Amino acid sequence: MTNPYERQDYRNLRSLDSKFVIPVGSQVVIQVDRPIVNSKTFKKAGSVGVVIKIPSANNETYLIQFSDELVVEARIDQIVLRRAMVDSLLSSPQDEAARLKEFVIYRCQVGSKAFGLSTESSDDDIRGIFLPTATRHWSLYKLPEQLEFQDDERDEVFWELEKFLRLALKANPNILETLWTEIVLEADPIAEKLLIIRSAFLSRHIHKTYSGYVISQFRRMTKSFEKTGAFKTKHAMHLIRLLYSGIEAIRTGRIQIDVGEHREELLAIRHGHFTFEEIRKKAFSLDREFQKAFATTDLPEHPDFETVNDYLIDARRSRT
Repeated sequence: MTNPYERQDYRNLRSLDSKFVIPVGSQVVIQVDRPIVNSKTFKKAGSVGVVIKIPSANNETYLIQFSDELVVEARIDQIVLRRAMVDSLLSSPQDEAARLKEFVIYRCQVGSKAFGLSTESSDDDIRGIFLPTATRHWSLYKLPEQLEFQDDERDEVFWELEKFLRLALKANPNILETLWTEIVLEADPIAEKLLIIRSAFLSRHIHKTYSGYVISQFRRMTKSFEKTGAFKTKHAMHLIRLLYSGIEAIRTGRIQIDVGEHREELLAIRHGHFTFEEIRKKAFSLDREFQKAFATTDLPEHPDFETVNDYLIDARRSRT
């Protein structure tokens, strides 16, 4: 079985979810000198050992055993997978995100303010795309696929262009909403060309992706309700909203962002005025409508890969 840790982008271990841990049996390299358990001596940085005990979360320590059977304790930011050592050394520095922000080519508003669901307490959800110079892409020092900035009032996420396009081709709802929002804050000529060809991303994959999200979200809600008698009303609201959006996309080939016509109903769900059973019936009803729309859709089987590929190449060339 593939080690689940090896499916992660483990070049920046500190960015991993605090609940994720490196599995027992993984070979790791300690990055700093660590004291040997029950000894006054140290294991030198660069020593290779095996994880023999994992913590419940990454803010606690691992037990690492070496070939001489000596053991040290180490935090996740003090170790790196042996096979990922070079990747770690070639990773972008932690403070590079701020410098890469100068390469943002597209910024827009999504979230409640774009959905027509905002209230006085709503924050700004800013999404967008960055496109660095070609030399940065050719370099051994790999670019991050995503930049994130957050404060008390604003949440910003920017995707590297190729990553963004690949997600859009998969009909990722968050990405498609970024392309179809009417609240565009910044778009340079390269981004404007992307908006012109955005219909190239629309295909029957929308049904697969949106349905998959709805199924997984509803399962989580059901599990929570069965265990605690409660569920997250915000998640329920977005589940229903996404079904409305999916139906519209399959029928018209347009991603519905502003769901103001459903505002009263959706906010009522958000504020807990619907029971779990009412949410379940509503979701099942909309899902049946979604299935019927899919059966008669005019959308193509697959997105227009060639148009998107040509666009990416031209965009890369513009940065040489």
